[in-house]
Amino acid sequence: MTAAFILGINMFVAGIFAVAFAVVAATNRTARGAWWIALGYGMGIVNVGLEFLLTRQVDPAPVGIAIFLVFLLALSFALIGVSHHYRAAPPWIAMAAIWVLTIVAVPVIFSMTYGTTPRLMLYQLPYFAMQSLFVLVIWRSGRHQALDLVLIFLQGAAATLYLVKPLIAATVGAASRPQGYMSTTYAAISQSAGVVILIAIALVFLLVMMRDTTAEMVARSETDPLSSVLNRRGFEHHAELAFIRGEVAVLIVADLDHFKKINDSFGHAAGDGVIAHFAAMLVDAAPPNAIVGRIGGEEFAALLPDALLSDGRLYAETVRAAFASARLPVLGVDRGFTASFGVAQRTSDNSLFELSRRADAALYRAKAAGRNQVRVALGEMPPMPAVGVA
Repeated sequence: MTAAFILGINMFVAGIFAVAFAVVAATNRTARGAWWIALGYGMGIVNVGLEFLLTRQVDPAPVGIAIFLVFLLALSFALIGVSHHYRAAPPWIAMAAIWVLTIVAVPVIFSMTYGTTPRLMLYQLPYFAMQSLFVLVIWRSGRHQALDLVLIFLQGAAATLYLVKPLIAATVGAASRPQGYMSTTYAAISQSAGVVILIAIALVFLLVMMRDTTAEMVARSETDPLSSVLNRRGFEHHAELAFIRGEVAVLIVADLDHFKKINDSFGHAAGDGVIAHFAAMLVDAAPPNAIVGRIGGEEFAALLPDALLSDGRLYAETVRAAFASARLPVLGVDRGFTASFGVAQRTSDNSLFELSRRADAALYRAKAAGRNQVRVALGEMPPMPAVGVA
């Protein structure tokens, strides 16, 4: 009766988490894999239902085989969901190998004497193998934050439990026939351990999904949808964080030349295409730790942490030359465009506002000198008045 009660709890818990992950999937498009996780827990409900059905069978083999395979299917669905969430390809080959070997082993397993240690070992091996793949997928994703490590630990514990179950059965005793499984102490221990790990894994994975969803929402709020670089808010936030981490940095500000004429002559769609191409060039030429943002309509900024003024000038010249020489067939506009740049080195007491003011002063000088140029702020430079149109 105790094991039956715990199995009932398992069914209830599986149902709760199946609904929870289904709701997450239905309400949040960024929750990758949630539908698969929900399907996995849904199969868990079917598995427990079959356990109750088994007690009433004269011939336990068909239902017993169904229980064996349905639980492996539940693990497979959950593994696909976890893989999708961690943006990794599900380990299809390994999964297929486990399934092929499991199906081949079914006649062997169910011809062995019920309750014996060899049978229990062979019965649990597919579950151990499939559960171990969870650990591999999460670890190889490269995401090793605290919650990810906790999830890896719990998945490893779940895999280990499958290997320990035959030892538990050998110690406390197992039933002599499948219909008597629920009346054994082994069943009570096995199901109790299973429900604890079931709840822990589900809760931690829900926290992982909440964390990642929040991070994606923040990233979207800080990203300019047209250029795919940071917007002004995002740029200032990440630049301030970079200032906290280190004092040395170079700021490059850029402005597309005669941008109003581009819009007036070719239309705003063409202007949007030019902005997107220019942003891509800024990102492609930037070092990995650079912070690139669109801070205005046709105005951009790039902060290079741990860089010197010469590094900033070289970066600006590289982008300027590449942009000026490129022919961008944007909506039928096959012609070149140019941009002007201002570069300033941060000193230890410079705020982002002060550094931006100096870089802007250098940019105005580049505009005044004829555009399509790079100017450097060597010291405090009085700002120049704005020059005509952009």
